Amino acid sequence: MLKSRQNQKSVKKRGFKSRGWRLVLTLALPVLLWMGYKQVRSLETPQAVLVLGGSSTKLERERVAAKLALQYPNLQIWVSSGSTNENYVTRVFAKAGISPQRLHLDYQAKDTVTNFTTLVDDFQSRGIKRVYLVTSDYHMRRARLVGEIVLGSRGIDLQPVVVQSKIVQETRSKALRDGVRAVLWVVTGHTGSTLAKNSK
Repeated sequence: MLKSRQNQKSVKKRGFKSRGWRLVLTLALPVLLWMGYKQVRSLETPQAVLVLGGSSTKLERERVAAKLALQYPNLQIWVSSGSTNENYVTRVFAKAGISPQRLHLDYQAKDTVTNFTTLVDDFQSRGIKRVYLVTSDYHMRRARLVGEIVLGSRGIDLQPVVVQSKIVQETRSKALRDGVRAVLWVVTGHTGSTLAKNSK
């Protein structure tokens, strides 16, 4: 009798372990598939360059983007900026020998979230599936998070191009706040930019 009860407990224990592993695999499978998909997409060459303007008066981000554009002469370049003087930006690319026909200046953005939301429909309509994202090192964490949410909602991937600076890394709370705003945009179509303070 005692042996029989022990056998029953052993069978139940094995059944629980088996169900536990099935649950883990069921939960892990979508994550593994997503990671595999991202890995495959990372092998694709981007089809455009997106520069988040507003780095400084020296226009470091635009200068790095101009060098990148020289390496990839077929790529179109979008500069999303709310404040950088248009003449200064076009001059950077002209000095690098970049045709003005490749340059698209967008001055609709008010902050990092709207850098992406104002352009994502344009990218999608042009069939762009992957972009180089050019921004400063201190800003990249936030920009990448927002970009992956906003662009990712339309099936567009990004490849970061980091511009070195001497500025301290932004706080995680800033990235989290703008990540939440990006999700809000995906769900409602509103960015909450009027509610955000110091979002740039």
